Amino acid sequence: MKTIAFEQPSAAADCATLFVALELSKSKWLVGIHLPASGKLSEHSIPGGDLGALLALIGKKRVQAEAASGRKVRVVSCFEAGFDGFWLHRALSAHGIDNRVIDPASIPQPRKARRKKTDRLDLKGLLRLLMALERGESRACQVVHVPMLEEEDERRRSRERKRLVSERCQHTNRIGGLLMTHGIRGFVPRRKDWQKQLDGLRAWDGQPLPARLKAEIARECERLHLIIKQIARVDAELKAAAKEPAPAGTAAGRIQSMCKLRGIGLTSAASLEHEVYFRTFANRRQLGGYFGLGSSPWQSGSVARDQGIAKSGNPRARTLAIELAWLWLRHQPESALSRWFHAKVGEAKGRLRRIAVVALARKLMVALWRYLTMGVIPEGAVFNA
Repeated sequence: MKTIAFEQPSAAADCATLFVALELSKSKWLVGIHLPASGKLSEHSIPGGDLGALLALIGKKRVQAEAASGRKVRVVSCFEAGFDGFWLHRALSAHGIDNRVIDPASIPQPRKARRKKTDRLDLKGLLRLLMALERGESRACQVVHVPMLEEEDERRRSRERKRLVSERCQHTNRIGGLLMTHGIRGFVPRRKDWQKQLDGLRAWDGQPLPARLKAEIARECERLHLIIKQIARVDAELKAAAKEPAPAGTAAGRIQSMCKLRGIGLTSAASLEHEVYFRTFANRRQLGGYFGLGSSPWQSGSVARDQGIAKSGNPRARTLAIELAWLWLRHQPESALSRWFHAKVGEAKGRLRRIAVVALARKLMVALWRYLTMGVIPEGAVFNA
């Protein structure tokens, strides 16, 4: 593919702007281009994934815009975050194009009767949003923070481990469910002698298991033990990375700092770093919003109530934060956060504790953020020996 380099002029200079919106799919890309001189929208279709055709089209339109306006033209583009990930953003940025990745859930939609939905309408909507962002309307939609390639690759292990643990649970439950239909309990498929256990199983009436059922359970056990080996391999990689000395400001250094606190293990610390703390937050409100643990008030006239947490952030990080909050109560009972929780809840059980632990999770994540960025140790926290 021929490389096309765009010399992007400064936004402050006397130059025109060429707006490009992309509607991406597997089979084709729909490209909408707004020329600065004519003010018209032109639509083009190119094969999906053909970066060379896209750059050639943008270069051709830019030359036309410069000839019509007599000024330098800078190129600004956007597309919705989706199946293609961030590779296209990195490719456009590498060729000098100012690109933005837009969160599809933040795009405003009309609520009157049935909404029309076509690729052409979506393309026009993206162009309007891009122009609004260029005018300085930062709240027109949400622009996705694109991580660096190294940061995106670092969190693969944590996400892979979470997926493998989920698959392990699925296979274990499947085996248990199959055996329960014949009145069999007590089979432990995760043990290494699962084949010996399986051969000795008898149904409720003392008869051997049906041949096809036994074969299916054997295949489930084989897949289960393959997953167990893969989890052990991922854990070994995490432990090896954690043993290497690292400066305090790096990702590995932050993981090691979190592991020093009692109640936070290596897997949880790595997941928090790769999902959350590699980012930069201006204040605790932004941090709570990323977790989706901020409040969502409902106020209209004389009606005012709280709908609970927003749940609009990273679901993986939110689940992990609540799990760590329960572990913090167990392993850090004398800390200020645990004392606050017990003072709020008292001897109450059930739903009230589950609501309060969400508030504790938000406070804990803010305390860890201050600990990693400012060196402020959570009050009353105990370190591992």
